[in-house]
Amino acid sequence: MKKLTSMEEFETLKDSGKTVFMFSADWCPDCRFIDPFLPEIEADFTEYTFVYVDRDEFIDLCSDLDIFGIPSFIVFKEGNELGRFVSKDRKTKEEIENFLKGL
Repeated sequence: MKKLTSMEEFETLKDSGKTVFMFSADWCPDCRFIDPFLPEIEADFTEYTFVYVDRDEFIDLCSDLDIFGIPSFIVFKEGNELGRFVSKDRKTKEEIENFLKGL
């Protein structure tokens, strides 16, 4: 999974194609819970670009997008928000897959 490095990169990725932004942090146990199955989800949803956003590095972006719990996901298609799976709760592989299928 690609890691976000700047706000300029966020804007570029948000505006091009279909992008899944995963908001997370290294210290978050619920975020680490989903790590083992994320590569499989990426492989099954190749129409999306997956981008890891470190909540601590991009706290202002999280605030702007109303991300108050992690792990959370927001999907954009060519600049428009397609959907969000945002909460403080632990997410299962099935929940993430169902979210992406439902877009």
